[in-house]
Amino acid sequence: MKTLRAEHLGMCFGVRDAIELALEVAARQPLTILGELVHNETVLSQLRASDIRLRSEPGEVGTQTVMITAHGASEKRVSAVRGRGLSVLEATCPLVHAAHRAVVKLAREGFHPVIIGKRDHVEMRGLTEDLAEFDVVLTEDDVLQLQERQRFGVAAQTTQRIEHVRHLVSLIRKRFPASEVRFVDTVCQPTKLRQHAAVDLAARCDVVVVIGGAHSNNTRELVASCGRHCARVHHVQKAKELRPEWFSASDVVGITAGTSTPDSLIAEVETWLQRMDELQSTPTKTEPASMPQPHARVPVAH
Repeated sequence: MKTLRAEHLGMCFGVRDAIELALEVAARQPLTILGELVHNETVLSQLRASDIRLRSEPGEVGTQTVMITAHGASEKRVSAVRGRGLSVLEATCPLVHAAHRAVVKLAREGFHPVIIGKRDHVEMRGLTEDLAEFDVVLTEDDVLQLQERQRFGVAAQTTQRIEHVRHLVSLIRKRFPASEVRFVDTVCQPTKLRQHAAVDLAARCDVVVVIGGAHSNNTRELVASCGRHCARVHHVQKAKELRPEWFSASDVVGITAGTSTPDSLIAEVETWLQRMDELQSTPTKTEPASMPQPHARVPVAH
């Protein structure tokens, strides 16, 4: 069994910076994070172990300092926190801030905002809560429900698949040929790099393992992208979720991971796969289903 890593995978700079800031501040004073800092349970467990509190609403906060997550928040939500006399600590990814500025600029210049993304995602709430009027689309059917406007301003959730975003923008232009459609590409560069690397990887593999949180949008997009080029794609959060029956000795196995996935989880998956390869290569095979979960990183074969 041969194992390949995607050229770009795992935690992005925005997530790393947010985690480091949270741990640094929590070492000095009590800290509450408003929502999930990132959509990865391993990271959230690490934060809880450092006595960092996670709360959904401003009214539930019991510390003086409140951190805004990497996904960002609306000015309305931030004002609600400050209105309680609390100190706000920003951990919003700079690329999410850029998306906020792009949407505000579109609305200010008279374009009707259309945001491509998941309506109930925390980042989408942050992008839209300050707007007087807007539409959210994610599918072709959503585009068909749009009402005609003289001017459309289109942006996207930063973790959407860029090819899908461009496809929907094209549909909007075709559906409303008399309207002015301005598209601002707000899909972040780390997401694009991981998407393109995942597609390249999937095209060369028999099976792909995508590592990331169950609720991570960018991880789910990686799964979808890989699935278009590889018939066997498995989304796991940890190495212990891997199954021996997914792999055979002749497989080329690809590994990629979402932007909130810690390096340690990627290393554990690599170690599990190497151990699986060793067991498959042993003349008298030991049943691998009960093999111990690895903790130390072992280089994979390329």
